[in-house]
Amino acid sequence: MALMVHLKTVAHLRGKGDKIAKVTFRGLPFYSRIAENCEEVAHFNETFRWPIASKLDGNEMLEIQVYNYSKVFSNSKLIFIHSLFHFQTNVTIEIRYQPMDGMVGVWSDGDFLDVPDDRDGTFSFETDSLLSGQSHVSGTAGKGVFSAMKLGKIKSSRDDHKKDEPAVLDMEDLDKKAMRLAGMLEPDTISLASVTAVTTDVSNKRSKPDIKMEPSSGRPVDYQISITVIEARQLIGLNMDPVVCVEIGDDKKYTSMKESTNCPYYNEYFVFDFHVPPHVMFDKIIKLSVIHSKNLLRSGTLVGTFKMDVGTVYFQPEHQFYHKWAILSDPDDITAGSKGYIKCDIAVVGKGDNIKTPHKANETDEDDIEGNLLLPEGIPAERQWARFYVKIFRAEGLPKMNTSIMANVKKAFIGENRDLVDPYVQVHFAGQKGKTSVQKSSYEPIWNEQIIFTELFPPLCKRIKVQIRDSDKVNDVAIGTHFIDLRKISNDGDKGFLPTMGPAWVNMYGSTRQYTLMDEHQDLNDGLGEGVSFRARLLLSVAVEILDTTSPEIISSTEVQVESVSNISESATGKIEEFFVFGSFLEATMIDRKIGDKPISFEITIGNYGNQIDGVSKPSSKKKKKDGENEEEESELIQNSSEDEADEDGDLVSVSSTPPMRPVITDRNYFHLPYFEKKPCIYIKSWWQDQRRRLYNSNMMDKIADKLEEGLNDVQEIIKTEKAFPERRLRGVLEELNVGCSRFVCLANKDVNQAGRTKLDRERLKSCMREMDSMGQQAKQIRTQVKKNTVRDKLKLVQNFLQKLRFLADEPQHSIPDVFIWMMNNNKRIAYARIPSKDILYSIVDEETGKDCGKVKAVFLKLPGKKGFGPAGWTVQAKLELYLWLGLNKQRKDFLCGLPNGFEEIKATKTGPGLHSMPPVGLVYDMKQVFQLRAHMYQARSLFAADSSGLSDPFARVFFSTHSQVTEVLSETLCPTWDQLLVFDDVELFGEASELRDDPPIIVVEIYDQDTVGKAEFIGRTFAKPTIKMCDEHYGPPRFPPQLEYFQIYRGNCTAGELLAAFELLQIGQGGRADLPPLEGPTDSERGPILPVPLGIRPVLSRYRIEVLFWGLRDLKRINLAQVDRPRVDIECAGRGVQSALIQNYKKNPNFSTLVKWFEVDLPENELLHPPLNIRVVDCRAFGRYILVGSHAVSCLRRFIYSAPDKTSNNWATAGDIVVNMDGDPPVRKMDTVVKLDAVSFSLKSDKDKKKKKKKKKGGMEEEDEPDESVLDWWSKYFASIETLKEILRAQEAAQAEAEEREDIEIAAETAGSKTKERGKEKKNSKDKRKGQAADGSERRPVKAKVDELVVYNKELESEYGNFEDWLHTFNLYRGKAGDDDEHALDDDRIVGRFKGSLCIYKLPVSEEITREAGFDPNMGMFQSIPHNDPVKVLVRVYVVRATELHPADINGKADPYVVIKLGKSEVKDKENYISKQLNPVFGKSFDIEATFPMESMLTVSVYDWDLVGTDDLIGETKIDLENRFYSKFRVTCGISSSYSVHGYNSWRDPMKPSQILAKLCKDGKIDGPHYGPGGKVKVANRIFTAPTEIEDENGLKKQTEEHLALTVLNHWEEIPRVGCKLVPEHVETRPLLNPDKPGIEQGRIEMWVDMFPMDMPAPGPAIDISPRKPKSFELRVIIWNTDDVILEDDAFMTGEKMSDIYVRGWLKGQQEDKQDTDVHYHSLTGEGNFNWRFVFPFDYLMAEEKIVISKKESMFSWDETEYKIPPRLTLQVWDADHFSADDFLGAIELDLNRFPRGAKTAKQCTLGMIRNEQDLPTISIFKQKRVKGWWPFVARNENDEMELTGKVEAELHLVTAEEAEKSPVGLGRNEPDPLEKPNRPDTSLMWFLSPLKSIRYFIWHNYRWLILKVLGLILLLLMLGLFLYSIPGYLVKKMLGA
Repeated sequence: MALMVHLKTVAHLRGKGDKIAKVTFRGLPFYSRIAENCEEVAHFNETFRWPIASKLDGNEMLEIQVYNYSKVFSNSKLIFIHSLFHFQTNVTIEIRYQPMDGMVGVWSDGDFLDVPDDRDGTFSFETDSLLSGQSHVSGTAGKGVFSAMKLGKIKSSRDDHKKDEPAVLDMEDLDKKAMRLAGMLEPDTISLASVTAVTTDVSNKRSKPDIKMEPSSGRPVDYQISITVIEARQLIGLNMDPVVCVEIGDDKKYTSMKESTNCPYYNEYFVFDFHVPPHVMFDKIIKLSVIHSKNLLRSGTLVGTFKMDVGTVYFQPEHQFYHKWAILSDPDDITAGSKGYIKCDIAVVGKGDNIKTPHKANETDEDDIEGNLLLPEGIPAERQWARFYVKIFRAEGLPKMNTSIMANVKKAFIGENRDLVDPYVQVHFAGQKGKTSVQKSSYEPIWNEQIIFTELFPPLCKRIKVQIRDSDKVNDVAIGTHFIDLRKISNDGDKGFLPTMGPAWVNMYGSTRQYTLMDEHQDLNDGLGEGVSFRARLLLSVAVEILDTTSPEIISSTEVQVESVSNISESATGKIEEFFVFGSFLEATMIDRKIGDKPISFEITIGNYGNQIDGVSKPSSKKKKKDGENEEEESELIQNSSEDEADEDGDLVSVSSTPPMRPVITDRNYFHLPYFEKKPCIYIKSWWQDQRRRLYNSNMMDKIADKLEEGLNDVQEIIKTEKAFPERRLRGVLEELNVGCSRFVCLANKDVNQAGRTKLDRERLKSCMREMDSMGQQAKQIRTQVKKNTVRDKLKLVQNFLQKLRFLADEPQHSIPDVFIWMMNNNKRIAYARIPSKDILYSIVDEETGKDCGKVKAVFLKLPGKKGFGPAGWTVQAKLELYLWLGLNKQRKDFLCGLPNGFEEIKATKTGPGLHSMPPVGLVYDMKQVFQLRAHMYQARSLFAADSSGLSDPFARVFFSTHSQVTEVLSETLCPTWDQLLVFDDVELFGEASELRDDPPIIVVEIYDQDTVGKAEFIGRTFAKPTIKMCDEHYGPPRFPPQLEYFQIYRGNCTAGELLAAFELLQIGQGGRADLPPLEGPTDSERGPILPVPLGIRPVLSRYRIEVLFWGLRDLKRINLAQVDRPRVDIECAGRGVQSALIQNYKKNPNFSTLVKWFEVDLPENELLHPPLNIRVVDCRAFGRYILVGSHAVSCLRRFIYSAPDKTSNNWATAGDIVVNMDGDPPVRKMDTVVKLDAVSFSLKSDKDKKKKKKKKKGGMEEEDEPDESVLDWWSKYFASIETLKEILRAQEAAQAEAEEREDIEIAAETAGSKTKERGKEKKNSKDKRKGQAADGSERRPVKAKVDELVVYNKELESEYGNFEDWLHTFNLYRGKAGDDDEHALDDDRIVGRFKGSLCIYKLPVSEEITREAGFDPNMGMFQSIPHNDPVKVLVRVYVVRATELHPADINGKADPYVVIKLGKSEVKDKENYISKQLNPVFGKSFDIEATFPMESMLTVSVYDWDLVGTDDLIGETKIDLENRFYSKFRVTCGISSSYSVHGYNSWRDPMKPSQILAKLCKDGKIDGPHYGPGGKVKVANRIFTAPTEIEDENGLKKQTEEHLALTVLNHWEEIPRVGCKLVPEHVETRPLLNPDKPGIEQGRIEMWVDMFPMDMPAPGPAIDISPRKPKSFELRVIIWNTDDVILEDDAFMTGEKMSDIYVRGWLKGQQEDKQDTDVHYHSLTGEGNFNWRFVFPFDYLMAEEKIVISKKESMFSWDETEYKIPPRLTLQVWDADHFSADDFLGAIELDLNRFPRGAKTAKQCTLGMIRNEQDLPTISIFKQKRVKGWWPFVARNENDEMELTGKVEAELHLVTAEEAEKSPVGLGRNEPDPLEKPNRPDTSLMWFLSPLKSIRYFIWHNYRWLILKVLGLILLLLMLGLFLYSIPGYLVKKMLGA
């Protein structure tokens, strides 16, 4: 449905001027073009069209407003709007309403001729506007609305509650505001968005060309992946020997093996280097696996693995995961839970990325495994197993993959015709691959199989790779590859959906389809680079099912499975429709001369349709045709299309290529095809599933994104050029975005129940609607917050929108394949262009139409595949002006409507009936316009160097249509100022004049380097649009003469400079050229007939003076093997220049004798137009020869422009004295979280390897006392400083996070009302809580003693202090060709030396105040108070603290580093003191070197790897320019410490005391002071500082001193007016180590600092001792008293009883090194064991780092011992001894000696909870307690992987230092000295066969005594009864007889 309005004229206007009309309907405004200089009547004659989603409503308004249009700023695209108040006018319009599709015939714009009686829904009328002063009912009177018309009377109920009402009102209000504004209101209130859109070059018939040419995707890049495996925890299994295997792609590396431990500590570092294209890198899988007991003979058993792809790591912040825990899972058993955790760091570095080592909060946070999992943000910790089903149904359109010779042989033998391809599909996902069966000989294989992957969900691998391959006996090759990005087919939001896709066709592209044995573009078929031809399409679907791992019938393995699936119906992928592609070639120019000699034709293909050489491979077995069965009949058709066979409906046959034509010469490089007025056309019919809706939605988002991008570029341009009001433009951009989003939401929800809609279509639609809706709301929201000061922040936010839009717009389910345009020469394919089909897809709704549909697009053809890399890819093979249209065949009425008007169609001959509907095969233009093009080529800057001299000889070639002209060649420059006007006469352009005015063709400017021999070399290319003047227009402001503009020049994908030029296209009317504005003749006689740029266009110039400070030249390399001996510097700017003095002997003294020279020059007033300044160095050889050494172009002079100091500013304040508020400490420490640290109490620990610190537990800390001065050393200071650095960084991070959160909450709250507010609050509360805890934690730490600190910079000092270029600048001199790499990566190799000096530019005349100042030296100009440059002797003292994360240099993944220091000729090698097998070595050394500046000023600190045989390898080096530091005003010679003391670890190390330094600074800066006053005050200039005045010497005596005061001033020197700046403090800097072989990739870092002492000063004291701390020796004595409740493992031999033969094993450093066992307690039947056995473990311990230091040989072949650092963990295990088999492991406990739970008092109180809840229990440190006794539990894991208690041990730990141990020695076991008594063990522990009676007694009696007693009692009873029975008869008889 659509509403069309044809606005013809507006009459009775008041006042002369430019008018613009705005027509608004339903809140969507359209603007007319500008009607210029109209008086009474404005003729617009334009058509506006609104696509409508709902029926028209009687109450709706159509508004037409007319504004006076005036452009105030020349090219700033701002419009001020003046309102037109009420007076009589009339508007002539015509309205046409097109209801639902199909109810009324489709109309074309041609129907809009005035036909008043044609009444089908049209009414045309004129209104007399009666809006004279009275207010109108609708309240729209004051708005210049001329007609308020009601359309129709039907009111549809659903329109009552239209959703987009608010937006409409909003627009109205804005317009009211805009109208009220007559320049009086505050300018920020005006809304300029919609208006701006008019003036940007929005083109109706042309689309923008793409500037960047070279495909960047396939080019290989360097990557380095570094992985540190720190430790593993909670590994499942008993007493294992774990090894970690790190695997990336096919490279595997292993850690060492750790024996019998479930929590091994490795700290091993691995580096992998790759040189591959980015997406190949990102698809590689990183796999970490733990293997148990691997050795040379057996591969070990896998415990668990963890997988993620490299891309996931790369897209993390800082490209890394740091100290995170990876969860291991078992791929063979998915029902099991986690198999353990590995703690690791993973970083992926590309060229030029730098990685910051993050600081982490305290160590306890990291022990919290659950909170630090190795997972990207937003992924749940508990990942579930899921099945990924990839169903492969069938494929179509496969190419031949075998030669036909073989086939013919087969045919001869077998007599059957076979398809020449045997395809199968292979799917890669998460490091696994599955493949379907092979379908023999089929171009249209049908598989109907599904491949099932089982993987954790969400997966950490982003892409599924689907590849069709051809099975072959020798080797299989890929036919085509498609990647499915899981992020695009799923959504992880609250309303998200699991990955799902299809069933949908995916198109595969690759190399061209002819079969050759060696395909040079085979890479393209593997998915590397942009495919150049359609290969096949594949029908597939993807689904994911989350598994319930508890269900019994689940298959527990993750092997890939392949199953067959049922066929799907034809219609499942959509209804097949007939599509029609039409193309017209309006121009073919810039054809490379290599191919210009043979006839050329162009072919357009879509899929296999239209491809005549190697298109459809016909299936041999013809299937039975279903009605309209898609591909077959057409494939025949196309085969025969050349014979013009007609289609069934007698309609049309495709014509897919232009007739061959011989090119003609344009100039010496290019040819063109002589099309002139005859334009060839092509058209193709093709059949595809109708899935246009997908593309439409994608197009809408793309268009919004394009508009947004254009707007953002504008804003950035405005900010860059410092024009006014960037915030307005940004508001406008946001308003456009808001409107665009609401339009999308209106339009996208159509065709919902179309055939072939997949689940993904529905879900994507929902999520896109949600995203767009919220984006629109946020845009509206942000718009209100844009203020002048927030523009940049908001700009960043809006840029995120752009990325999101681009991501959303990319449609994962293809439908119509892309269109390829090939240039054919002699039936060979030469060059191609690929155009996405969505870009040219037609829709009746404007927003949905592709951006190039029905428009003329400039298309550049490029070479296919790898040929297109590098120089070949920069040049254009051909440039086409091409018109394309793709749409349904039934909609094809409009396919010509976008062509420039004025043509007649040529139909094909010999066609049957139906002639009228045939598309044309050619167009003939009968309208042509003649123009003159004037190209004002002013200058170019920052071009590439194309010659070996490091310069170029540039000239520009301007192409317009079929013409080209060249500027003159300027030799040896990178910044040519041509100042030349090129005139193209009689340029013929075809089409209507008015259209050409709006849409001129583009101008291409190519810049070349002229070479004496051979072809000119290409430097870069840019595009421009001319400003057009028709013959009836006036040549004058505002549009003429045109302004010079900068055009960005590109070479390949990288920027190659800028061109400053202007272009105007002037129509030649009847009067011929005489009517054109006159041209001035050549003015400069020397330049011959060259026309200069005319005055109105060239910039306005002023007189400037440029002063040059010549200091010296450094590091000049040899030129042609000869050394540079007598160099000179030439400076040139805008044709003027100056030469330096000649350096007589470069070796002896490379400095200039005359320091300052100057020259005067005319420069443009506008600073942005300033020409570059060229610096060249020449070497003066004998006989007056000069050789160019190198050159440098300063492209931006702004930083050298001198501005007089502002006397009124605070820094010049001369009023009263200012007291500087001094706190005891630097202000940094005022943050509440920062706690003073005292490194000495060693409570602060630095895990030196990773700069990480752990926080002490609360327990056992308070007994700390004041540290003893003697204990403190430099390292205490260093560690304390590192901790402070961490605290500061942490605080900054927290503040930043808080700010971001606040912003998010604000935006969310304002868009979504109160609900989100609540949520936000909760979030915030939890955050505060967390923060609170952190803060409490830090507060709870006891306040530690103050240690003086230094500053640790985590970067180079240079980056902190602006390279120390405060007055001396360094300019690199280049020579040689610029590299063809993406960035200027190879520029470092082109540097041949450095020029040191400076520039100062100022306008003449200069004010006199400056020259009148005291002590002004006129010879020095503006460079006053600069030291002299005579040679200086200096003592350089280099301190190297340590290096971190070095790149391994040896095969074993380690290095043996040592330091080498070079300065000039002197070199210090510290080779003897190499550090064995360390990647984080602590050097702790200082080196003294004497040097003479300027000859020796470049200090190189390198780290080499020591090798026993062969030369040592360089790991990395860093270079420091000492001269700039020496002369800098920041005073870098010796850092200023924070406090002054004369002895101890912090003694002052500069030979000058603070007071002397201060006095010298004051004298040099001509400042009044210092005046020391009473009461600890000092006054410098007008600032007063206070400080203590006493100092203590070694003997503790106090003395008065002024040094503290002076030092206080130095530490606050930046507060001194005029000369103040921050002086460099005492510091350690961290510098990256680089290796020339691996440019741009860090090879490690080195921490160091440099002190410099001039030799004419007093000598400095001895160097500070920073040698590494020696570990302290301790002895740990562990007494194992008893065990209890140990589980019973054995069965007794005779009686089958449970018992155990218990012994306890323990070790501290490692099982091999020092394990000790107790004796065996045999036959414990109760689990009780008595030992009284002592272990003694001597060890060396570094307090500061909490590490035990061990030195041992790594293997028997090792040359020397390697030092290891391991955490102090005591392991105790309980074992069951066996005589004949291996002993059984029963349980273990590991105690970290720094923090372990206190032992229980009794065995009963000792439970599993002591281990389980370790975090919550108070812990103790043996280093504090010294002696501990108690019961601890032994634990092991059972089959179900739960912890169980396997015993308890009573032990006593006693720690003594080595000295104490010597004084009171003890024996091992129960030996002397200080023996322990024998344990009291029960006798049975003896063997039963030694004393059987005893044993039997013990066994039988012990177990059966009650039974025995009962039996005995029973026997006695029975005995008595027996006796009773026995004796009673006799007794009775006796009684009876009375005896």
